[in-house]
Amino acid sequence: MFDSILTHLMLIGLLGIGSQWFAWRFRMPAIVVMSVAGLLIGPVLGIMNPQEDFGNLFNPVISVAVAIILFEGSLNLDFREIRGLGKSVFRIITLGAFIAWILGSLAAYYVAGLSWAVAFIIGGLFIVTGPTVILPLLRQAKLKPRPAAILKWEGIVVDPFGALLAVFAFEIITFITMDSVTAESLLLFFLASLFAVLIGVASGKVIGEMFERGYVPEFLKSPLVFAAVIGCFTVADEVMHETGLLAVTAMGMTMANVHTASLAEMRHFKENISVLLISGIFIMLTASLDRDTLMQVFDPNVIFYVILMLIVVRPISIWLSTINTELTFKEKALIGWIAPRGIVALTVAGYFENVLTESGHLDAPIVTPLTFALVFATVCAHGFTLAPIAKKLGLSLEGKPGVLIVGGSRFTTEFAKVLQELDIPVLLTDSSFEQLFSAKKAGVPYYRGEILSEQTEYYLDMTPYDKLIAATDRDSYNSLVATTFVPDFGRNNIFQFSWHVDEKDHPNDLVKRAEAQILFEKGATYEELNQRVNEGYVFRKTKLTKQYTFEQYSKEREKGNIILFVLKQSGKLNFVTTSFTIKPEPGDTIVSLSPTGKEKKKIEEKLLSQRKEQREQK
Repeated sequence: MFDSILTHLMLIGLLGIGSQWFAWRFRMPAIVVMSVAGLLIGPVLGIMNPQEDFGNLFNPVISVAVAIILFEGSLNLDFREIRGLGKSVFRIITLGAFIAWILGSLAAYYVAGLSWAVAFIIGGLFIVTGPTVILPLLRQAKLKPRPAAILKWEGIVVDPFGALLAVFAFEIITFITMDSVTAESLLLFFLASLFAVLIGVASGKVIGEMFERGYVPEFLKSPLVFAAVIGCFTVADEVMHETGLLAVTAMGMTMANVHTASLAEMRHFKENISVLLISGIFIMLTASLDRDTLMQVFDPNVIFYVILMLIVVRPISIWLSTINTELTFKEKALIGWIAPRGIVALTVAGYFENVLTESGHLDAPIVTPLTFALVFATVCAHGFTLAPIAKKLGLSLEGKPGVLIVGGSRFTTEFAKVLQELDIPVLLTDSSFEQLFSAKKAGVPYYRGEILSEQTEYYLDMTPYDKLIAATDRDSYNSLVATTFVPDFGRNNIFQFSWHVDEKDHPNDLVKRAEAQILFEKGATYEELNQRVNEGYVFRKTKLTKQYTFEQYSKEREKGNIILFVLKQSGKLNFVTTSFTIKPEPGDTIVSLSPTGKEKKKIEEKLLSQRKEQREQK
């Protein structure tokens, strides 16, 4: 009853997304969790074997999914991102990849015991890292922009070249060892690779032009791009196996750099699809392994080879390729350690195992165990160590999660100052210098620019900030900002001021569909908050204790006091919203906007007390 393909698809989906949630909840590398889940339902418990269950559909489904994932990753490769890093990136994806190929091949021959033919094919395949593993790790680790950009570019650009390098090595070896292969076949390989690049670039330019000229309606743009990706991949791959990955990478990079207006809207949708595909593919690949393959992973030669790849081959290739570049010693050390392998390595390894076996190479069966050992070892080693090592080297964005405030005013300036005093990173942004004048005068970090502009992404690093407040004087603009940044910050971390009107069927009812939470209390609009600051209201920090509880604070709370947020003893920041009831505990700090009457009363009481003490002393 429950042993059908439909049931297996359901199980793959549940385990994949469940693994992603588990990894997010407990701050673990998602690939590790997914791999373990796949192994449990596959070779360990024997619940399913996707390769057998899906039959001839298994490889095409995996290949198309990898193509979509690689395309989605290449959409992020805008050349503006690597200003000042072009030399390093170019060196790593060319010279660094070549050095890694040679050293990896030598290690495979002398340590893993493979033949020269299989060793050079494996060496070419193992230069890949890939967006399926590196992008999730970068999101979790919160690296500084320079090392993050290099690792991302290397992972996405080198991915198709690793597969092509393995194909090239196979063609060369076959040419040398077999009389049936001619120089024309090698020429065909290079021409096919060139064709893949050309068809990818042409597809990207044509689609970009169609979008700009309005030839495609909005509701068809994402479906059209998906169809074009699959078509581009299939045509190139039919001409020469594995060149399809090169074609979709070229297509994605072309679209990213023609700066099509519709690309931003599609990117978030494609990221969601990519997460779903990555989750499913890892479950399918690991569940398809058999127990004999797993046992071969523990072979001493395999283990020693993996260790060499981790601590010798990767660091040497990075250090040699980045001599006389702009990278610092610490950046080289971090990049030289991080190189997790992923889906492309596993899928292409399966293809080459079959091809090499058919060609009569007796050591071909070791290809899959060796690949899985390297994938699992690198994902675990780099996934669990990237954040700590980056922090140790000073290459991570340390400190408490920060707050990005959109909209300059007296209130937001004073609000930002309070956050600064509590050691919470804060940045105030506005497109008007006039609105930022008070921030500049008060020494509050600010950025002058349009937050919704595409250019802002390349000049403003938003990584340190996990909360965003839309705080301008226009409700509709605040709503637009909130809706735009929901995919980046998450709905629970985006806030805006209370609306100016609260009437049913108001023409501006559109703003009430915003994705943001409404800050503070009902009626705390832009004008109301700034008016209170102008009237002399002060920002007060009150720390609760076991003796002075929140109940006591509430009893003494004066009329007109607005509680803004609570800084938990753990460092977590909880903003007060119209839908969130705060529950402060001893050790927490309450920040409020309070009238000055109580302050005056406190000062008067203190003066009276001092005078009384002076009289008694006399």
